[in-house]
Amino acid sequence: MPTDLSRAGFARIPAARMRAWLESHGSLRDWPAFAASWNQLEPDTYLAALGRQRRRRYAVFTLDAAAIRLEAAQPHYQSVHYNALQGGIERWFAPILPAVTASASLLCILRSAHAMFAPLSPAVHRWHVEVHQFRIEARADAAGEPTPEGSHRDGVDWVLVLLIERRNVRHGSTTIHAPDGRLLGEFTLSAPMDAALVDDARVLHGVTAVQPIDPALPAWRDVLVVTLRALPHAPQTAT
Repeated sequence: MPTDLSRAGFARIPAARMRAWLESHGSLRDWPAFAASWNQLEPDTYLAALGRQRRRRYAVFTLDAAAIRLEAAQPHYQSVHYNALQGGIERWFAPILPAVTASASLLCILRSAHAMFAPLSPAVHRWHVEVHQFRIEARADAAGEPTPEGSHRDGVDWVLVLLIERRNVRHGSTTIHAPDGRLLGEFTLSAPMDAALVDDARVLHGVTAVQPIDPALPAWRDVLVVTLRALPHAPQTAT
């Protein structure tokens, strides 16, 4: 576990170190197919209604030390306290494809996230885990906005952002702010498997807009976002 996360409330993990961590908790044998699944994301129609474009898929899991369980399809919800742009509504996104939810790479990422964050929350035994596949597209006439709501919290306990691919884009820097607005850190996830870890209770995070390097070619930023929120203890069955 990076000491920066405990000390500062966030950490950037370079790709080589992150890959080693992932592979110590599972297999990435199907990573090429996993990464290629970003080509099958669906438009985010809620954001498009506000004149902005991105593609995404979404799934919910329950996670503990013993098991990873995919939950039934359900909406993504954030209060307006956490998302002034799109909070207060249930947003139903296209589900993550079954081949992806069952992939070795995603299961490895979820186990690795548990191994990262659970030691920092020793009283928590079960987690509500939301998994988001995002593609932010940029055009010559419209920059791509990874976080159109600005610097924000997600209303969870922990956040993992894993870069999948950057294609023909510049900028897209991750920014970390204190609750009073002070800039605490800024860095760019640039190589596949570069990662950012965030203590959502302590700091705000955001990402600057991306622009195409060559405006004549497709341009995008692909990330996987995994959030963990503590669940209460499961009720015991009477005997």
